Amino acid sequence: MTKGAISSLVIRRMPRYYRFLGELQEEGITRISSRELAERMNLTASQIRQDFNCFGGFGQQGYGYNVGMLREEIAHILGVDRPQTAILIGVGNIGKAVAKNVNFESKGFSLIGLFDEKESIVGQVVKNTPVRHISTLDEFCRENKPSTAILCLPKTATKPIVSQLINLGVKGFMNFTSYDIALDFPNAVVENVHFGDGLMTLSYRLHEKQDN
Repeated sequence: MTKGAISSLVIRRMPRYYRFLGELQEEGITRISSRELAERMNLTASQIRQDFNCFGGFGQQGYGYNVGMLREEIAHILGVDRPQTAILIGVGNIGKAVAKNVNFESKGFSLIGLFDEKESIVGQVVKNTPVRHISTLDEFCRENKPSTAILCLPKTATKPIVSQLINLGVKGFMNFTSYDIALDFPNAVVENVHFGDGLMTLSYRLHEKQDN
């Protein structure tokens, strides 16, 4: 099966498999069956087998899965073993928290640059990386060629920055803004992080549970 034919739901489960397998390694578990993994993850064994079969299947009949080897295979599928370079734009409260607390290296990325327009923020050092002025963005991108940008900007400032970044060769965006990048830039690879949408979804699910 080609990558383009694999369901986005399957792809979104891969990081969760990767995380659970890491926890198994920390517990010293070297082998696990699809049934045992399913019980831990609250999935079905058939679902797990179907997901892995999309990428060729990794288990052995009567043996199950080698935890370390399976985690390495999933790391390769996700590209975690081939790090991408990323920059972060907007080093306010959210941007600073992301830069400080996310372990980018373990997720397949190397954070190589931070940018902001506020003079009070420019020059600060966050996790050993200095915050540069946004006016230096073109020069930095041409020199370092980041593949990804993490956006922690006001909505009104986002579209021109995205256009600038795409012209500089940036292909992927982790979008913490409320601006819908895909509407104006359909070829960009985008992951949206909308806290407000998540809260409203949580509200719906809570009311649904209470009503039942």
